[in-house]
Amino acid sequence: MRNNENIFVLSAVLFVITAVVAVMLAFSNMITVDKIAENTLKAQNEAMALVMEEASEFKFDKSFYDGIVKKVYKAVSGEKELGWCVSVAPVGYGGEIELIVGIDNEYNLTGIKVVNMSETPGLGAKASEDKFTSQFAGKKAANGINVIKSGSPLDDEILAISGATVTSQAIKSGVNAAIEAVKGGIN
Repeated sequence: MRNNENIFVLSAVLFVITAVVAVMLAFSNMITVDKIAENTLKAQNEAMALVMEEASEFKFDKSFYDGIVKKVYKAVSGEKELGWCVSVAPVGYGGEIELIVGIDNEYNLTGIKVVNMSETPGLGAKASEDKFTSQFAGKKAANGINVIKSGSPLDDEILAISGATVTSQAIKSGVNAAIEAVKGGIN
């Protein structure tokens, strides 16, 4: 009978510990959720300002609840509409890659900015470096962009990150989805 009592006592102690930890985690989440949302919004606004430098304001246009495209913002300066900033989250090697894509009124890319990702350090993480992201500015993207592994990229091509083809393809998918969203191809 003593062994059965031990099991119940140990189970009760384990339950109490688990309950206390769960309450502490819930409390921590409650305290930090607003700050995390605020920091995410701040990073997104800074990214939009980088990819569409001439814009003085970003007006929310529409949201998407499934797929790669998350939100579309109209970039304006005074009364002049300059283009769009599109929040996308394609899936790369290490998970979702949150990025902002800038697109002008002629569907040319004004730039991209990686907001958040968890790609492999030294490989896929190079996607957030200027050497990779600067390739996108000025690309003629009305029909989408393509990724090449070597050579000189054309007006609608970018060079992949060496050893990180999955990440490069994911970002290409995000950019192409952003273009389709502003052209009205995604509902």
